[in-house]
Amino acid sequence: MVYIIDASMYVFRAWFSIDPESMIDDQLNPVNALYGFTRFLGDFLEKKTPEYVAVAFDQSLKTCFRNEIYPEYKANREPAPEDLKRQFARCRAVTRALGLMECAEETYEADDLIGTIATRMHRQGMPATILSRDKDLVQLLQEGDEMWDYASDTHTGYHEVADSYGIRPEQMVDYLALAGDSVDNIPGVKGVGPKTARALLAHFGTFDKLYENLDQVASLNLRGAATLGARLARHHDDAVLSRKLTKIHCDVPVTTTKKTITRRMPDLDALYSLYDEAGFGTPLRRQAQRLVDSF
Repeated sequence: MVYIIDASMYVFRAWFSIDPESMIDDQLNPVNALYGFTRFLGDFLEKKTPEYVAVAFDQSLKTCFRNEIYPEYKANREPAPEDLKRQFARCRAVTRALGLMECAEETYEADDLIGTIATRMHRQGMPATILSRDKDLVQLLQEGDEMWDYASDTHTGYHEVADSYGIRPEQMVDYLALAGDSVDNIPGVKGVGPKTARALLAHFGTFDKLYENLDQVASLNLRGAATLGARLARHHDDAVLSRKLTKIHCDVPVTTTKKTITRRMPDLDALYSLYDEAGFGTPLRRQAQRLVDSF
């Protein structure tokens, strides 16, 4: 089993859950996200003692290949404040010092890195547990995989996706192509919401089958079915664009082998130096020592 961590989600969670003014270093820079993320990683390692771990970070919201396809992609999101940006580099340093593979790419998002690692490990017969609550990542799940929302300790396996989302993992890309995603500013088909998208995929199975049989849409027991086929045809280009944006790229040029994702002994000197710079006290040091002792 390889554990793949959607790092940015947990960094942001720490940033919003701990008051930045309550934790600052000697240079008066906030270290709240760094502390929360470091504690999360340490707790996770103590709880699971994993052998294989990879931690994927987002490098930038504006340099992803999806922005070249669609400049409005995620344009509705506010850029991360400078006080948070500074902490991302420190979070990556702590990740490395804890003995974990960490990765980020300017052209690709953390989702693509997660997809690449999961896909390559699948080829070697290794299932994946993805630590995240991002529904986009559901499309990566195969038999034996699961999504783990660490904060709520909620596990969603491959066969449980249908109960949680009303679609199979393989349908998530097509679902988002139809329904869109306001969080990422993905248009989808105007007027097609989640309920309609799920119903269409339940009947036709896939995006391609749907568009090959638009003449059958009018006969479905759906509200507005009489005009839905024409609507889908009219917004076909938006749907195709949305599918390109929501599909996770699983061949990022990053070195990923069993060796690179194998957990290493934490580097206590490096960790203590990082903790000194941040002004962290004894709890994290004690945890780091326990991780070394139990390695």
